[in-house]
Amino acid sequence: MALRELMALYGDYLLRTSYLLLKDRQAAEEAVQDTFVTAFYKIGQLQDPDKIKSWLTRIVVNRCRMSRRSWSWQRLLALARPESAAELPDRTQNGPEEKLLLEWRDRRLTDAVRRLSYPYREVIALFYFNELGIGEMSELLAINGNTIKSRLARARSQLKRILEKEANEDER
Repeated sequence: MALRELMALYGDYLLRTSYLLLKDRQAAEEAVQDTFVTAFYKIGQLQDPDKIKSWLTRIVVNRCRMSRRSWSWQRLLALARPESAAELPDRTQNGPEEKLLLEWRDRRLTDAVRRLSYPYREVIALFYFNELGIGEMSELLAINGNTIKSRLARARSQLKRILEKEANEDER
C-alpha cells in the first residue's frame, strides 16, 4: 500500500487516538506524522499485511508514550492550551440539531477522559474509541490482560464520578 493510501485510511483514526492520549492537538499531529514516517521506513518488518491497523496503532501509542516522557517548550512555558474536541475530524452525517447534541456530548466525554491519568486514558481510548479487545490491547501494550481489565474498571469508575459531578453542577 502506498503511504498516501495509509494516511487516507488511518490518519483520522490515529489522530483521534493520539489526541485522546496526549490531550494536545499539535503533539497528537506530531505523533501521527512520526507514526507514518516510521511506517514508511519499517514497512518491511510488517509480516502480516492484514494487521496493518494494529501495527500503526502500536506505533502511535509508543510515540505518545515517548512524547509524554520528553520535555517540550509547551511544558516549560505553558503557553499552549489543548484544543477542543470539536476540532477533531467530523464523523457524523446527522442533521444540525443531532450534530450539536452529539458534539456537546462528545466534548463532555472527551473532557472527562482527558482528566484521567495516562494509563486510564490509554485503555479507555483503545477499548472504546478504537474498539480493541482485551487480548489485542494486551499484545499492543505488552501488559497482562488482567491489568488492562482492572485499569478499564477503574477508569470507568472515575469517568462515572466525573460525569456525575458535572451533571450535579449543571443542575445548580
